[in-house]
Amino acid sequence: MNKLFSYSAVFRENLLVLVGLCLCSYFTYHAVAGNRSLTRMHLINSQIETLSIEETSLQAENVAWNKKVSMMRPGSVDKDLLEERARAVLGYQKPHEFMVLSN
Repeated sequence: MNKLFSYSAVFRENLLVLVGLCLCSYFTYHAVAGNRSLTRMHLINSQIETLSIEETSLQAENVAWNKKVSMMRPGSVDKDLLEERARAVLGYQKPHEFMVLSN
């Protein structure tokens, strides 16, 4: 009985320390591996970098398409571009030309 009483007294004395350790381990785990953790933050930052690079390339492609479209508007038709598009759409070619088809 004395042994049981001494264990419960030690437990009561160290209860605050035990609760503190449990809380520290809980918050440390979630800071490292939770939904809003450091590893998740690094993953999101790498996705942001990847998407910003993709956005830059898409903006450059958009500028190129806008330039081509502006050349095809009435009043500013580029004859070379018009001939290129007409041949591509209609499939015309001169006898000494080769047509290279790409996917």
